[in-house]
Amino acid sequence: MIVSVSTALLLAVAVVVLLRQRAVGTGSALTCGAFGFCLASTGIAPAITELLHALAGLVSLH
Repeated sequence: MIVSVSTALLLAVAVVVLLRQRAVGTGSALTCGAFGFCLASTGIAPAITELLHALAGLVSLH
């Protein structure tokens, strides 16, 4: 758990740096994908899933 959280934080920082530098390409796409996989294995994954379901519910109402 500790390793996955620290990896997710490290990749989150990398994603922010890539986005701020407006670097779009294979590297940034792979980093974002890796961040998603690491984030899915952390304890916050259920909260993110609930948030996405709630947002999808709001969008489907309109």
